Amino acid sequence: MSALRLLGLSYLAVVSVFGFAIATADQAQLRQVMDAVTEAVSDTIGQSIVQPLLAFVRAEDETFFDPPPGSKTIALVPPEWDEELAFVAVKPMRQTRLVDMPRSMLAPELTIAPDLSEIEAPNVQEIIASPTAASSAQALVQVRLEQSLTPDLRRNFDLFLFVSTAARGPAAQRLYVFKKSPGGRLLLIHDWAASTGREKYETSPLGQQAFTETPAGFYQFDPNRMYRQYRSRAWDGAMPYAMFLNWERGGVPTGIAVHATTRSTVGRLGRRASAGCIHISAQNAALLYKMIRAEYRGQVPRFAYDEGNDAMSNRGELMRDTSGKLEMAEGFRVLIDIEKFSGRDVMAALD
Repeated sequence: MSALRLLGLSYLAVVSVFGFAIATADQAQLRQVMDAVTEAVSDTIGQSIVQPLLAFVRAEDETFFDPPPGSKTIALVPPEWDEELAFVAVKPMRQTRLVDMPRSMLAPELTIAPDLSEIEAPNVQEIIASPTAASSAQALVQVRLEQSLTPDLRRNFDLFLFVSTAARGPAAQRLYVFKKSPGGRLLLIHDWAASTGREKYETSPLGQQAFTETPAGFYQFDPNRMYRQYRSRAWDGAMPYAMFLNWERGGVPTGIAVHATTRSTVGRLGRRASAGCIHISAQNAALLYKMIRAEYRGQVPRFAYDEGNDAMSNRGELMRDTSGKLEMAEGFRVLIDIEKFSGRDVMAALD
């Protein structure tokens, strides 16, 4: 007999015995047993299947009808003012490669005046005696600077930068560097081509109207805003070796700085080409930046402040205490004199 048949006969025998037991058993007792079994099976199904299923459905229902927020808003502490932090970042502008530009648009080559050795500028009489184009302009600039300095300004600064914002003339669009000798005389040590503000109303990449001017006046450098690498967010441009002027207007520091031009704009030196900053070549900017930071730290007088206009003086007026003593602060002993001085009228008068 096969195993399958033997298993079948065994199943029939068990069923028969179970049926006979049911038929002969006490029906009331049997009903109690069956109810207990049914209740146990129901509890088991409810705990292991029904309740987990209901919990899953409830969670899905909450997720669908009341989804969690996709993002959160975090309150940030506003940063302290720094030239460009008042502006938001803008999308990068599409750059035009130099090789794609027609030749008529390329800036002409410009020869930048080399660094000069330390010399003493001649006086006006020497200019009249033997003037040359370069020496005459340098001497005229020194005479102009000497006449502009008050005794306090001359005494409390050791390096003087004279920047001409004139459009044309022998001294126009140049930055002259004068060093005070131990005897107090001003010695011209550098004469560099520069670019100052275009002096016209323009719209920045952020869509803001601005007059691109380099304002005339006396200024110091801000010791807290000097950067080897900096980028203007307002005008979307690189500003290597940036040294910002320590000047407040309207209660906030302005964004005017002396800094290096870039490789693509170096050909514009010698004419108005900036949004207000003073541009010089990368080599000269690096030299000036390192020299000032290494050699000219010290106590300097603070410029007077007009509380009514929330503006710092740029006319050479200094802050004093109640006894008349100058108010001093840590900084750089460097004075910047910005003037629209071409030297052309003086040269014409000497002819």
